[in-house]
Order: sequence, then C-alpha cells, then structure tokens
Amino acid sequence: MSARLDDKVIAVAGASGPAGQATMRRLAAAGATVIGADIDQQRLDKALDSVRTTVPGAKVSGQVIDLLDPQEVHDWADHLEAEHGHVDGLLHLVGGWRGSKTFFDSRIDDWDFLHDTVVRTLQHTSLAFQPALVRSGGRYAMVSAAAAHKPTAGGAAYAAAKAATEAWTLAMADSFVKETTAGDGTPTAAAAILVIKALVSPEMRAEKPDAKFAGFTDTADLAETLAGLWDRPAAELNGQHLWLTAR
Repeated sequence: MSARLDDKVIAVAGASGPAGQATMRRLAAAGATVIGADIDQQRLDKALDSVRTTVPGAKVSGQVIDLLDPQEVHDWADHLEAEHGHVDGLLHLVGGWRGSKTFFDSRIDDWDFLHDTVVRTLQHTSLAFQPALVRSGGRYAMVSAAAAHKPTAGGAAYAAAKAATEAWTLAMADSFVKETTAGDGTPTAAAAILVIKALVSPEMRAEKPDAKFAGFTDTADLAETLAGLWDRPAAELNGQHLWLTAR
C-alpha cells in the first residue's frame, strides 16, 4: 500500500477503461483528488459512479475531453491548475490494438488508427501537462508494451506505435532534467514508462475462468504501481521503464 495522496491532484486520461477505473479507485482510496477524462460522457459517468460506490467519500470528478484536439487538452490542463492551484500527475491510460496474422498482411490504416489513438493522444497530454508538472514536481506515466521491445511479424503497427510513445515520453523525461528546480541537475518531476504484456481485469477473469492469462498484468496491480509513483524520488523514476511482466 502506497502512502496517502491527500494533497495530490491527479488527472487520468482514458478514465472509463478497465485500467482507468482501477486506477481512479486506487488513487481515490489513497485520498487523492482525481479527475478522469474520456471522450464519451455516458462511459465516463458510469466509471465515476463506480468509483464513488467503491470508495465512499471519493474526491473524484470527470471531464469529457477529445484528446485528439490539442487546444482542448491544453485548456483542460490550464483549468485544472487554475482550479486546484497545482496538478501533481497525469496518468495516460489510453490504449488500442490492431494487428495482423503476418507481416505482409499489415495494414497501413491500422498504423493510422494507432498513430491517433496511441501516439497522438499521448503527445497532446504530455505537451499540455508538462509545464504544470514542472511547477509541482509531479509525475507523468504511460503504459507501454513488451511488444515495443520485441516486435512480432504481425504486430508491426502496434509495436511501432508503442515504441514511438516510449521515445516521446523519454524526451519528456529529459525535459524534466533540463527544467529542474532542484538546482543540482536532479529532476523534481518524473516521466515513467510502465511495460506490460497485456492487461487483465476481474471481469475478463470472470468471463474466462479457465484462462491462464500468462504474463498479463492485473489492472489492480497496475493501479498499485501507478499510485506508488509518488512514494519514490523523481530522480529514481524519471526516464525509467518499470517492467510489470517478464522481459
């Protein structure tokens, strides 16, 4: 169990997905003020209601955001900092997968989809929230995949998209070193990459009770790792890959 997060204001992009919901619950249980974002109002409302039911007294709210609209994302970041005085984290939990049976069957439109869903959304959240995270000494985290480090023939588009987001996040980590406020080159903010094979939720396990889900990361374990980012010094986390599956 990580320390209390009562003084932290943490935004979660991709709030309505299984990972987003598990993470919002975990952060809310630790006392954080949590703001979830999703493009669909109905899904977002359902996710927020679930958090409030599971965590009585949860300080959780939501905002409908189109993460493909850079101005909308920048406005969201500015609004949160103006409203709360600081933003201590942005957890980018927006995913998507496309693949094929063989390399030759790879479709460029799969890359186009993943470029928007996986890469472009991360570019927008990182650019929008970086200044606030520099000011607060906050945390930025994204979820990557082992496939980015060992692509398969049919997973070219997915592996390439994840590799691109890793490179972009590492560049953000370098910005935290260059814009540190510690005065000695030690970053006070951190950008970290969590690496999984795939995620599994309680609902998935219930639907397939005999499935092994070998190497998969439980959404609750992912959420626990994310909540623990504020327990660790920024210098220890910044630019690091945190492996939640076998390398």
